[in-house]
Amino acid sequence: MSKPLFLNTNGELENKIKELSLLKSPERSARKEVKYLGDDDDHSSRAPRSAFSPSPRMDELQRFEHKHQVVAEMSAAYKNLLVSIGEDPGRQGLLKTPDRAAKAFLYFTRGYDEKISDVLNDAIFDEDTDEMVIVKNIEMFSMCEHHLVPFIGKVSIGYLPNKRVIGLSKLARIVEVYSRRLQVQERLTKQIALAIFEAISPAGVAVVCEASHMCMVMRGVQKINSRTITSTMLGVFREDPKTREEFLTLIKE
Repeated sequence: MSKPLFLNTNGELENKIKELSLLKSPERSARKEVKYLGDDDDHSSRAPRSAFSPSPRMDELQRFEHKHQVVAEMSAAYKNLLVSIGEDPGRQGLLKTPDRAAKAFLYFTRGYDEKISDVLNDAIFDEDTDEMVIVKNIEMFSMCEHHLVPFIGKVSIGYLPNKRVIGLSKLARIVEVYSRRLQVQERLTKQIALAIFEAISPAGVAVVCEASHMCMVMRGVQKINSRTITSTMLGVFREDPKTREEFLTLIKE
C-alpha cells in the first residue's frame, strides 16, 4: 500500500488530530436528526455516493483525513489531464493548479454532502397566513453534468402557505444544496419545488429558473446571449391559471 498522499511536512494532520482529541466528547458527538421526505431518495435523482463522498458516520477527524486523501487523488487526476492536453504541470504557473482545481471542484459539488432536513431544521414556523410568499432572483451556480462546465442564473420561488412557512433564507439554501451538484436545469428546478412542497405541504409551489449554459456559450453552437428558462408548478399554481399568472407577473416586476 502506498504512503497516504495527504500527510505533509507542516504537521497539519498531526496538529488537527491533537485539536480534535481535545474537542471530542459524547455531548459534542450527539446530533439532533429530523427526517424529511426526500432525504433518502432525494426525489429519485440522488447520485450514488462515490468513493470520494464521506460517510455520515465519520467523525470529524475521519472526515479531515478523508478530505485530504480525496484532494490528493483528484489532484493526481488533474495533473494527468494537464499532461494529456500537452501542458507541463511542472512549470511555475501550474505547480499548484491540480491541487487548487481539486479543492475547487469539491466546493462546486458540496451539495452532495448536504441534506434538506439539515437545512430546514428549526426554520419551519406555524403561521396563520395563506397569502403568496415570493423570493425572486436567487443567484444560482451549478455544473452541467454532460460537459462539467458551469451554468449560471437565477431562481424565483413562490408558495402559498397552508398554516406553515419557511424562513426566507432557507429558500435560498435549498437552491444552494441542489445547485451544488452535477445537474441539468430541468431536474434542478423540480427538486427545489418538491423539497419545499414536501417540507411544509403548502397549497402550491412555483419555481422558475433562468440560466446561461457555458456548454452553449463556450463550445458547440456558441450562442452567447442564449438563456434557458424552466419552471415547475405544483398544487394550486398548476391547477389555477389566475394564481399562476399572478406569480409570473410578480417575478417579472
